[in-house]
Amino acid sequence: MRQNKRMSGERQASARPTLEAVAALAGVGRGTVSRVINGSPMVSEKARQAVLRAIDELGYVPNRAARTLVTRRTDTVALVVSETQQRLFDEPYFAGIIRGISSVLSETGLQLILVMAQTKEQHKRLEQYLTSQHVDGALLTSVHGADPLPERLEAMGVPTVLGGRPVGITPYSFVDMDNRGGARQAVKYLVGKGRRRIATIAGPQDMGVGVDRLAGYRDVVLSEGLSEIVVVAQDFSEESGMVAMLRLLEEHPDLDAVFTASDPLALGAMRVLKDRGRAIPGDVAVIGFDDAPAGAHTSPALTTVHNPSEAQGRQMANLLVARINGEQLQHPVVILDTHLVIRESA
Repeated sequence: MRQNKRMSGERQASARPTLEAVAALAGVGRGTVSRVINGSPMVSEKARQAVLRAIDELGYVPNRAARTLVTRRTDTVALVVSETQQRLFDEPYFAGIIRGISSVLSETGLQLILVMAQTKEQHKRLEQYLTSQHVDGALLTSVHGADPLPERLEAMGVPTVLGGRPVGITPYSFVDMDNRGGARQAVKYLVGKGRRRIATIAGPQDMGVGVDRLAGYRDVVLSEGLSEIVVVAQDFSEESGMVAMLRLLEEHPDLDAVFTASDPLALGAMRVLKDRGRAIPGDVAVIGFDDAPAGAHTSPALTTVHNPSEAQGRQMANLLVARINGEQLQHPVVILDTHLVIRESA
């Protein structure tokens, strides 16, 4: 009998503190404790301090599930990336985006979950998950084509902010960089260096970033009266850069410069040029786009356009947090500046 009493006491001592226990220790009602936990201003400072002391003394942790039922908030934000795992982890652009988003969310108490979806089936399951009160909002990046997911999320009441201007749809809010202007800077620089047979390895044309960087190249080529030399890559990877560069050398062996739509594309192009005995930049100048850390350590070091991916992530998160909090956005679309980083390859 004595042993049973001791075990019962141990269970009580180790039991999770309740809202009622906090209220009793603080000398207030249960509703007052709830208002303090949920940040309501309708509580006196004296009562608030008493509740906070009781919470600290008891080690009380609010029940997230119960709080969600009351507030309709999950304190969770999803980052949706429509790419393969290999591209997500290989390309520094995504690391910058995630760092920027995390730096903002860490100050808000919101948790970030990473979701990857490529196929239609994956998108359908993702849509059902995101619209079933699992998240307070969504951040989407690498949106391909007229993806219906952003519009469907908004229609279901899930605030959404995109990273990059999509093709074929007009989202309410997105954050992009001046891809077209950055491409123009790069190609103008090559023209200024006396290059006349300037090719481009363009990114996929079902993405705004691919379309805009190709448009910037064409702006300069047209204004300078040069011939277009264009190969559209399958994606932004180094392997695609190698394939595209091989084709360019076969079809245009007299080219003297290449502007690529990403740094991995540029690195692939440089590997092929070196294998074929072309000096960089003596025979062929090369410029990338993104300013990935690896570019500073290639031989020769890569000239590139700086892409403020971390700042993009911060801006995306700031806009989404504002929308989740019910704020009216003064500038739902943000375009960030780019600039040329001159190194040895051009």
